[in-house]
Amino acid sequence: MIRHACLELLAGKMTDQLVVTSQSGQRIEWAQISKHEGNLLLGMMGCAIGVATGLALALPQRKVIVLDSDGSPVPCAWRFPGVGTALAGALFLHRVLTVQSKGSETRRVDWAQSSALLVRREAAAAVDYLDPDFFVYYDECDFAKRLADAGRHSLFVPTAKAVHHDQLSTDLAVGLPRIVEFHRNRDLYMRKHHSRAAAAAVRALTAWAYALRAIAAIALPGQPADVYRAHARQALFPERGRGLRDRATRSSA
Repeated sequence: MIRHACLELLAGKMTDQLVVTSQSGQRIEWAQISKHEGNLLLGMMGCAIGVATGLALALPQRKVIVLDSDGSPVPCAWRFPGVGTALAGALFLHRVLTVQSKGSETRRVDWAQSSALLVRREAAAAVDYLDPDFFVYYDECDFAKRLADAGRHSLFVPTAKAVHHDQLSTDLAVGLPRIVEFHRNRDLYMRKHHSRAAAAAVRALTAWAYALRAIAAIALPGQPADVYRAHARQALFPERGRGLRDRATRSSA
């Protein structure tokens, strides 16, 4: 029995239970399957069990169900963005051709996620640290590219482990500014390190890939078609919309 069928079976048996989910695949599927008033769809990883335990202690009269992730490793190192990686994504070969965090041996990679980086201070100082023009996304990618251009390279060390409490949301009311910021910063990276033509090609290829996902999501259960449509729109027109930086600037004004 596949996960979606299991969740459908569980949804049919729900009465007044509280359901806590982590930020993972089952959160998306459960949100589509069940509109149960007791749903608590957490927007981060690694805390579902703790939250559920707290609810169970505070509300002993209510049953609490936890839908947690299995702790499987997620990609954390990739090839530098470019037309080639965008084409790989458009052909749905991203995990094969772009993801570099594979295998059990320490190896050189292009760039890694900033949630688990160790960088020599003198190397960071030599390239003037992170570029403040980037906001939340692609700052570490730009940082790694400038380090590589200066002869410093990144290593993927599979024996080192880190838990990243991701905060991406599948709720557009919450997640849209992040989507805007993500594509805006990727376009900034492309224009900084590549030609305008290459940046335009990446926008088109990325929008195509997300548009195909949005179409497929209409027929596939548990897939957030509206989120994919938002990604496709922002990939093609990254300057539109209000991103996280816009919100932060407005809040501090």
